[in-house]
Amino acid sequence: MKKFKAMMAGALVSAALLGTSMAQAAALNAAGATFPYPIYSKWFYEYNKATGVQINYQSIGSGGGIQQLTNGTVDFAASDAYLTDDQAAKIAGGVFHFPTVAGAVAVAFNVPDVTDLNLTSKVLVDIFMGKITNWKDPAIAALNPDATLPDLAISVAHRSDGSGTTNIFTNYLTKVSTDWAAAAGYGTAVKWPVGNGGKGNEGVAGLLSQIPGTIGYVELAYAVQNKLTYAKIKNKAGEFVSPTLESTTAAADGALRRMPDDFRMYITNAGGEQSYPICGFTWLLIPKTFKDPAIGKTVTDFLKWYLATGEAEAASLYYAPLPESLVTKVQAQIDQVKF
Repeated sequence: MKKFKAMMAGALVSAALLGTSMAQAAALNAAGATFPYPIYSKWFYEYNKATGVQINYQSIGSGGGIQQLTNGTVDFAASDAYLTDDQAAKIAGGVFHFPTVAGAVAVAFNVPDVTDLNLTSKVLVDIFMGKITNWKDPAIAALNPDATLPDLAISVAHRSDGSGTTNIFTNYLTKVSTDWAAAAGYGTAVKWPVGNGGKGNEGVAGLLSQIPGTIGYVELAYAVQNKLTYAKIKNKAGEFVSPTLESTTAAADGALRRMPDDFRMYITNAGGEQSYPICGFTWLLIPKTFKDPAIGKTVTDFLKWYLATGEAEAASLYYAPLPESLVTKVQAQIDQVKF
């Protein structure tokens, strides 16, 4: 009898431990990029309906998300700028970068009676450096002979917060212009030569809607949702290309051959006639080790869900889903998360 009781006690302890290791958290806290917020909010809503797990996401910009993850105040973060080695070293236990989708940064403008606009990298740089200040400037007119450009001052709109959208946009400007690289460079926040700041993609979209003569940059879904007009940008192959799902996919596909094992890579100014030049991947920043097994299991379950189910919804919101070859590599890395 004693032996039987001991066996039963051991079985109960094992069952309790198993229950703990397999338990799920009812809610997760996350913060970061506004660039992928349209698709993330859809994913989190659908995942909650399917599983009952609530994911509380603060769309505060990539810089804010990185800071909160570093401080340990969120379970995971989202960013359109990958972490440098120094940044990653500040996160206890290290961090994985899980790419989710690729998206385009649209150069949106509000110019009365102008609906089509071609811009080159040089003209774009000169506008954002304050060298071109009027929509009737000869450099803009030469690219748009059929447009009736007004004698109207250009107002530049940019992000005021730490932003992965800014990182993608300024990474492009840095690649195409040594003047920009020397004056401002790239990052989630830079010292802007000119312009007005708006918080989040929402804030920049608001400035574009409210102030005639404004030009700024926003994630493509925000431009579409807010009915903003956006420019065609001359790409590396010499073609003027609009930001679309197809041109974003073309840029992402061209980059896959060079994708490193840790998925940290920028795809701005990609080659190819159909590639839109201001595109980027966006990442979920996931701790390599979770102290709480329930949190760890819930996070990894969500990661598996977005790859298996969520990716199919990306195109409806103008994001390029990950190709199957990359999905397989990401799935393998999920299994490396410890909890």
